[in-house]
Amino acid sequence: MNRLLVSVSAGALAALCSTTAMAQQAPPERATSVDDVIVTAQRREQAAQDVGIALSVLSGESLTQQGITNVNQLQNATPNLEVEPAFGGGAAQFRMRGVGFQDYASNNSPTVGVYVNEVAYPVPVMTQGLIFDVDRVEVLRGPQGTLYGRNTTGGAISFVTKRPTEELSAGLMTEWGSHNLFRAEGHVSGPLAEGLRGRLAVSTEQGGAWQRNRTTGESLGDADRTGARALLAWDPSESLSFLLDVHGGVDKSENQGLYLLSDLRTRGGTGPLIPADKDHSKTGWGLSPRFAASIGRDVKDKPGRDNSSWGTSLNANLALNGMNLTSITSYETLDRSEYGDWDSSASVEADTFFGSDVDVISQELRLASDNDSALTWVAGFYYSKQDLNERYFSDFIDIYGTYAQVTYDQTVESWSLFGQAEYAFTDKLKAILGLRYEEETRELAGFGSAFGGATALPPTTVDTKMTPLTGKAALEFKPTDNILIYGSASRGAKSGGFTTYNTGNRSGIEPFNPEILWAYEVGFKADPSRAFQLNGAAYYYDYTDQQVLSAVWGANGPVGRFTNVPSSHIWGAELEAVLKPIQGLRISQSLSYKKGEYDEYEALDVPASRAANMAVFEDKAGDPILFPAWSYSGSVSYDWTVSGFAVTAETNYSFRDEYPSWLGVKYDVPDYWLANASVTVGPENANWSVTFWARNLFDQEYDLTRNFFTSADIAQPGRPRTIGARLSLQY
Repeated sequence: MNRLLVSVSAGALAALCSTTAMAQQAPPERATSVDDVIVTAQRREQAAQDVGIALSVLSGESLTQQGITNVNQLQNATPNLEVEPAFGGGAAQFRMRGVGFQDYASNNSPTVGVYVNEVAYPVPVMTQGLIFDVDRVEVLRGPQGTLYGRNTTGGAISFVTKRPTEELSAGLMTEWGSHNLFRAEGHVSGPLAEGLRGRLAVSTEQGGAWQRNRTTGESLGDADRTGARALLAWDPSESLSFLLDVHGGVDKSENQGLYLLSDLRTRGGTGPLIPADKDHSKTGWGLSPRFAASIGRDVKDKPGRDNSSWGTSLNANLALNGMNLTSITSYETLDRSEYGDWDSSASVEADTFFGSDVDVISQELRLASDNDSALTWVAGFYYSKQDLNERYFSDFIDIYGTYAQVTYDQTVESWSLFGQAEYAFTDKLKAILGLRYEEETRELAGFGSAFGGATALPPTTVDTKMTPLTGKAALEFKPTDNILIYGSASRGAKSGGFTTYNTGNRSGIEPFNPEILWAYEVGFKADPSRAFQLNGAAYYYDYTDQQVLSAVWGANGPVGRFTNVPSSHIWGAELEAVLKPIQGLRISQSLSYKKGEYDEYEALDVPASRAANMAVFEDKAGDPILFPAWSYSGSVSYDWTVSGFAVTAETNYSFRDEYPSWLGVKYDVPDYWLANASVTVGPENANWSVTFWARNLFDQEYDLTRNFFTSADIAQPGRPRTIGARLSLQY
């Protein structure tokens, strides 16, 4: 199958070369040309089509048009990216090209790195703030580490916010939608003094609750989040520049409700039976007085959060003789308080609370070449320290007659040296080599658990360390000016960690090993004409010690925890195309496919082990790695003028394949289609416009995730159709 993918790519390239020759004889008008997109994926400004890696770029305007206000929603606009929410709450579980990590806790590192203005957010729950005032987002697929501060096996999502402007400008966007949704975003930017420029942007999102308590009729799901960002750009000389970024946010939103997949026999069958929800807008919740008091809530409170965050970074750049020295110093903090009802009922069978205090400091130093020679390079040092204080409480009082409390501190300290060099042998052939050495220590300190107020595991400390050597080797070949062919081999690493769920057994918190991924990729980027762009890639991933949620045999029997699969692999391919056949019309499409399999995996057979009172294993070699196989997305937009008014009609759509579950067929997430549409109208050359939009246009009923807790089979539904209007003003 891998040979077939390469053959298909080679055939496509042959056709493209032929098309390119024809296009060079009769170039179309620039009015129908595909715009050049400038990115900084390789730590310098380049056209995206000149970068020999698989990446997707979304502009800030495109994010607004598609209603993307949260990193999780990028999955409907990016090939081979899935972001699974953690059961109505504020933790994201990322998967890119099948490389992912399912964990609703706060303490483990993700497989996909998220960056804002080059600053890493290494704790997944820190990524859930508002997306606003964004210039573009670059989504890079495959292991990253030779150019980025952190090491990731899946890829990177890099947000670049808009910068202070040389001239005074201001803007305001207000949006109203179904279920009393309201959004507003504004900015002011311009010069403050000689060589000093500033920008202030604020955003808020309110309302939008579309679910109702199945018993009381109360609503659930209202947003209540606000964010602000202030930037100061100072250029004291031609060779020295600074960018100060200060930002913060408050999120008091209600959680997304869960609905019941199956009848819920409450209190182990002794309580009322709650029928399965045929209407996915129905949900339920309820707090016991004891649990409410322990988490600082009222018994009438709805599932939701009370989070606050802020951070700052200073990016300093010094131009030297043929080089640039860059320093990025940052501090990020999050205070999280979140209550979730995972049994979706007034019965107290799986209520949860996360109280997290997160502090991250980092320092990055980079020295990069800045000349027109055949050799370009970048070398860097990165240091990071994370401190996490966590309280994870669970209430099972109505089913098990008890409640659980987990508390711990975790410290992660890492430093690394990284670098990458590119050498152009000719105008057509370039070689790339990158290396990274990292030392990371993780300490889980004072992990203690209690059930019903009685100590189950006294405070226990465990630690783990990794020192991986990772890197990349690649070749880029340009047979013509309009085609780039590349091939690469790269090695990435993901940190080991700890399972921090309810356990009374020390074996439940023993560290799992880092995972190592060898990635092999071939791809092409082609512009056969100014009006057509086609990119494709095929890849094969070879896993060692893939991290999966399973179970191990402990002193008291099976213990659920993360463990390592000795050997597994993933392969797949993706295509992206942009077409502007006539003036005003733009069509973009993307298609991706992936498949994975365990090569060597002896998993604990929990029922058989319990029956034998000893560890019994089952051979899972040859079993598939479970994730959606196909994904597809696209958009069509058309611009024209009518009686002095500029009009833009746009639609975007996406398909997500079935997501099989290791828990059984009942928990498979069915495939679904989503479609959005909008029409924007405003006077030509004016500073205002009005947009009318519809999201989930055909009112598709779909789920984002399915699971079970104690006795409840639950699912998190996606939003139904919503409609609204947006007013945009620019000065």
